[in-house]
Amino acid sequence: MDAAMLGAIGTIVAGLAAAGAALIGHRGANAASQSGAVLGGYSTLVDNLQEERTQLRDRVAENERLLAAAYAELAAERADKAALQARIAELTNENQQLRDRIAELGGQPT
Repeated sequence: MDAAMLGAIGTIVAGLAAAGAALIGHRGANAASQSGAVLGGYSTLVDNLQEERTQLRDRVAENERLLAAAYAELAAERADKAALQARIAELTNENQQLRDRIAELGGQPT
């Protein structure tokens, strides 16, 4: 083999090596691009989940506030009801005493 033939074979081998390197580099770039897209999508998903979790926590806190207010209102209504029942019992007792007194005085209780 003479020098021209060796030069041609060297050029062909160098071209094939460059093509192989370009192919491998292109595959690596695609993998990196896909990896970046996956990581970007994952990051967006995590952000969305964190935002949703924050909204749900806020909603739970608001519901707990409303629940506490409802319990307080119920307790106040129960206290009012108990006071009314005590007043009813007091008035009923007073009416009975007045009827008894009317009867003692010789009148007809109504």
